[in-house]
Amino acid sequence: MIALVLLWICTLIVNSFTHPAVISPQDPTLMIGSSLTAACSVDSDQSLKVDDLFWTLNGKRLPSELYAIINGTAMSVALNNLNGSKQQSGDNLVCHGKDGRILAGSCLYVGLPPEKPINITCWSKNMKDLTCKWVPGSEGETYLHTNYTLKYKLRWYGKDNTCLEYHTMGPYSCHIPKDLALFTPYEIWVEASNRLGSTTSDIITLDVLDVVTTDPPSDVHVSRVGDLEDQLSVRWSSPPALKDFLFQAKYQIRYRVEDSTEWKVVDDVGNQTSCRLAGLKPGTVYFVQIRCNPFGIYGSKKAGIWSDWSNPTAASTPRSERITGVCDPKSGEQNSTLRRELKQFFGWVKKHAYGCSNLSIKLYDQWRVWLQKSHKTRNQPGRRKQRRRI
Repeated sequence: MIALVLLWICTLIVNSFTHPAVISPQDPTLMIGSSLTAACSVDSDQSLKVDDLFWTLNGKRLPSELYAIINGTAMSVALNNLNGSKQQSGDNLVCHGKDGRILAGSCLYVGLPPEKPINITCWSKNMKDLTCKWVPGSEGETYLHTNYTLKYKLRWYGKDNTCLEYHTMGPYSCHIPKDLALFTPYEIWVEASNRLGSTTSDIITLDVLDVVTTDPPSDVHVSRVGDLEDQLSVRWSSPPALKDFLFQAKYQIRYRVEDSTEWKVVDDVGNQTSCRLAGLKPGTVYFVQIRCNPFGIYGSKKAGIWSDWSNPTAASTPRSERITGVCDPKSGEQNSTLRRELKQFFGWVKKHAYGCSNLSIKLYDQWRVWLQKSHKTRNQPGRRKQRRRI
């Protein structure tokens, strides 16, 4: 909208007056670093003196040292080593009379030709559409209005099609909402053009089935695992949009402590829709998210594309029930060797229970229950008195 207004102003400068003067060249297009000599020729019937004229560029008065009188009705201005236009609709070069009145104007378009677009990436949401993004060359900025057109066709026998829904996922993106073929590869490319030239990206080839992503897993539930103070159970539902298609899925879980921004990721979830998080801090609130990668759709050999993360789901681990302030030196001495061995062995189990291995989690659960019971038994007041009498 701003560009259109600026373009209208620039056009107004040229066309809306009674032409007491004219600037040449009119609306030139130049490369960055170029030089330009523009002339303002006044109408001899307007009783204007060339000595009284001055120039502005984008509203800023240009120094008189840049001026040169050509004859009794014309004055020039020399601009060297021009920078890129401050707006894509062109910079305003204006010739003024003595009283500041605008006599004539010209729009300068200074920039670069487009570079070849690179890094085209595409994905399909549930095999219903196709969205593509690209990078506008290594430099990107051309300082001129540059048109990008995404085109696609079936590889062997299709005609060229033009994507119509742009800027759906950022400034360099386009969305194809429907009418896509499956089991047939597409050729996709991007064309770029502006006032200084045009170029075309390399062509990429893809099958829609190879670039499928989906919605984040739904119905995510996080709950405690009985009284185990260092575990949480996570359950979720597979993507409903793909329920009628033949595919596999793998999941990732990430979780963080409430007052932290650092996420820990569980990669070895596989295709199951539940997992046990172990090794957590007692009495702590955790936020959990899950994402899905649908792969192998109808036999596709590609890796698939991860979905967005689900909305965070929060749950807290139980607080530790261990009684503090109780010291039993003799009991500690008797069990120090056993505790050290247990610590080494179950440290290994705990490490492997970090993921979702059912065997390691079962062993870890049994050990945690036994350890909690032993703590409660040792810390019972009656048992401590009995030990003292003995």
